Amino acid sequence: MIRPLLIAAFLITGVASAGEIPASERRSDYQQMSPELRRMQDDDGSNPGMLSVLDGEALWHSKVGTAAKSCADCHGAAVASMKGVAARYPALDKSLGRPVDLDGRINLCRTRHQGVAALVFESKELLALTAYVARQSKGLPIAVADDAATHRFIDTGRAIFERRQGQLNLSCAQCHDDNWGRSLAGATIPQAHPTGYPLYRLEWQSLGSLQRRLRNCLVGMRAEPFAYGAPEITELELFLAWRARGLTVETPAVRP
Repeated sequence: MIRPLLIAAFLITGVASAGEIPASERRSDYQQMSPELRRMQDDDGSNPGMLSVLDGEALWHSKVGTAAKSCADCHGAAVASMKGVAARYPALDKSLGRPVDLDGRINLCRTRHQGVAALVFESKELLALTAYVARQSKGLPIAVADDAATHRFIDTGRAIFERRQGQLNLSCAQCHDDNWGRSLAGATIPQAHPTGYPLYRLEWQSLGSLQRRLRNCLVGMRAEPFAYGAPEITELELFLAWRARGLTVETPAVRP
């Protein structure tokens, strides 16, 4: 993560606000990586995130809970039933009256249909299951719902993205809308589209969720991070997915 003081020094110099990135200019962070990292992501034998995908496949077929059911018992082969699912998340859950991300949907399935406790956020098991499900949508365009019921949550997420926060008084938009492509502390500022989560980050030396990355960014801004699973962080995820609409799913991506 870029050091907060360097971010502050960069933004104090000031540039005109660029606003939302036009569809024709949207770029996956993959396009800004070195050729070596792109090759690592593209080769299933070299991509370290694929180990979690394999673990997720095993969990997909594991019978758990009082119902003694596996994911496959309800959904069958994930290659068919889960194709395109990750591209539509976060999505509204009618009974909760708010959006849930793919991690949240998996946990709701566990508690509602398998009779077993929800998995802990960032646990190896939840990341593996999410990576396996999301992998079935690789190459498909991100296409979250774009209707009246969803837009009020998208708008809330947008407000969080554009709001200055923390001791450094920064917003997500200042870096990722207004200054993407510029160099900061030797690194290129990305547009920050959530195309590959869960992804393997070399900085972490592990797979991690989008919520983990968002919390890291808030800490870097010296702001109070949202709790895992909080409505606000899911609404921010939803806005980011809407902002990335048309870009394709890369899970499991690799990032520096």
